[in-house]
Amino acid sequence: MHGTAEANQTTHGDGEVLFLGLPTWIKADRQRTGGRLSLIEQIIPAGFESPWHIHHSEDESFYVIEGAMSVIVGDNRVSLGQGGYAFGPRGIAHGFRIEGDAPARILLITTGGDFADFIAETSVPRNAPPSPPDMEKLMAAAARHHLEILGPLPR
Repeated sequence: MHGTAEANQTTHGDGEVLFLGLPTWIKADRQRTGGRLSLIEQIIPAGFESPWHIHHSEDESFYVIEGAMSVIVGDNRVSLGQGGYAFGPRGIAHGFRIEGDAPARILLITTGGDFADFIAETSVPRNAPPSPPDMEKLMAAAARHHLEILGPLPR
């Protein structure tokens, strides 16, 4: 086994931040996993839609802890409730929508560190005043982390 549990335990990424105004926790990032995995937890209000986007360097998985969401990957749409899982392979456009009347608590898992790096770069402290995202900066950061934002989620 390479390394030790102690060597992999850091305080980096334990705090809550706001990503696109959403409470977000980076549970595992490039530093913790050697760039092999990222794990993001979010609490997202009903009706929220992610942008339609592509991860060029990593696969993305979606897991619902609480609530409900629909995930669109390419031409396929799946509805997920508590304990539901969906997979979005790299290079395929995908996105999600939080369904129902209640917020959802979800995990986003990627097979690399680019997505966590993007979240870290574009998030603000949890006590930051609300403001709309600077889309030019968001798009530039996405490109640096091998993500492509295509626009709104298809209907």
